[in-house]
Amino acid sequence: MAPTVKQYDFIVIGGGSGGSGAARRASGWYGAKTLIIENGKSGGTCVNVGCVPKKMTWNFASVAEALKDGVHYTYDVPQNISFNFPEFKKRRDANIKGLNNAYERNWNREGIDLVNGIATFKSAKELEVKLRDGSGTATYTAPHILIATGGHPIKPTDIPGAEHGITSDGFFDIAELPKKMAFTGAGYISVELAGVMNAIGVETHMFIRYNTFLRNFDPMVQETLTKRYEDAGVKIHKNHKGFREVISLKEGKGQDKLLKLVGNDGDEMEVNELLWAIGRSPEVEALAPAKVGIMQKHSGHIIVDEYQNTNIEGIYALGDVTGQAELTPVAIAAGRALSNRLFGTSHPSGGAHLSTAKIEYSNIPTVVFSHPEVGTIGLTEPQAVSKFGAENVKVYHTRFSAMFFDFHPPEEKKKQPTEFKIICEGKEERIVGLHILGLGSSEMMQGFGVAVKMGARKRDFDACVAIHPTSAEELVTMK
Repeated sequence: MAPTVKQYDFIVIGGGSGGSGAARRASGWYGAKTLIIENGKSGGTCVNVGCVPKKMTWNFASVAEALKDGVHYTYDVPQNISFNFPEFKKRRDANIKGLNNAYERNWNREGIDLVNGIATFKSAKELEVKLRDGSGTATYTAPHILIATGGHPIKPTDIPGAEHGITSDGFFDIAELPKKMAFTGAGYISVELAGVMNAIGVETHMFIRYNTFLRNFDPMVQETLTKRYEDAGVKIHKNHKGFREVISLKEGKGQDKLLKLVGNDGDEMEVNELLWAIGRSPEVEALAPAKVGIMQKHSGHIIVDEYQNTNIEGIYALGDVTGQAELTPVAIAAGRALSNRLFGTSHPSGGAHLSTAKIEYSNIPTVVFSHPEVGTIGLTEPQAVSKFGAENVKVYHTRFSAMFFDFHPPEEKKKQPTEFKIICEGKEERIVGLHILGLGSSEMMQGFGVAVKMGARKRDFDACVAIHPTSAEELVTMK
């Protein structure tokens, strides 16, 4: 007897941010019969090994920094206050578990079915799922299938012993802190996690290929934040030639683990932990998209058009699996827009205007939870000059120390930068780039991001009355 094939209106492969956003909009708003297939923990990378635990750990580190600052405000703060990192991890894990459950409660409340297992395409409209509980396989079909499987961090495949290091996923498994830790990579993941470890007292080494990190960001951000990390005690190995080998000297956890890093230049270093932050790959291997003719980039990312359509009718993709602006809110917005277009056009609560619903991938604000934070939206200065010509670009820039550091010794205060840059285009001075660094930048960027998205000009910023005394007022008083 042939296995039963269960029919749905919409199948979403991946229960992360983008997949959940699409499924909840389709089912909760428009009543589409929806299935989520998830092979891991509900909530995906962001909830489990990304944004959420990262921000919690950043908060943990920020408390350590605040305690050190307290002495300058006459608080009698003892030196080297102890903390219980294993207990913090336990509480963080419990919080994440609660979010996993919340995701599943929301899906259940909105009539979404959940199947735990690994999906593989049988045809363009049919999926076979190897069920996690070991009971076998099940087959599902739908006219609309969304690939929202996300991605995973990678390790080098050409360095002997690379497997002895961890990735950002493994970072959140750390319960016993290493005494000395190395980070390889110059992107925001390396910068964020290295900043956390340095702030809580771990001897932190960063190995980067050039003179600065965050090389996709504006030069102001690159240069100022790299210098700030050095001033804060991070040991940055610039123009590093890479590692030839990683040797495990001693297995264990925390300070009991010992690795020897052997560089291509012959230098050696012993550390307790090594984190590879050298990139991410799309989670597509088990899915076998090529089996049904779905086009992929050389990197494996699914190719989509502006409406998240793949080249196969009825199959869509969004989020990290496409390599487009790999940010949680972007995936959520793309998922909601897709479901609006697929199911909202003919629904009473929708309308024909949704037939062209899509996310606009320009002017997306983002934040790096570094120490201090960085916020950015739009073009960098080099990008603006390349696009519009140097004669059509005007840059406004300021650097200062936030009032919070007024009681710090002068030599320490000057090491605490706040720096802003506004990049304008044309006679109207339309703001095409905004880059901010310093205390509070993460919260600041959200509001200013709205203005830039709306097409604000420099004179619009100037017309806004400043809020005093704040760092943000410098953005509306800059000359």
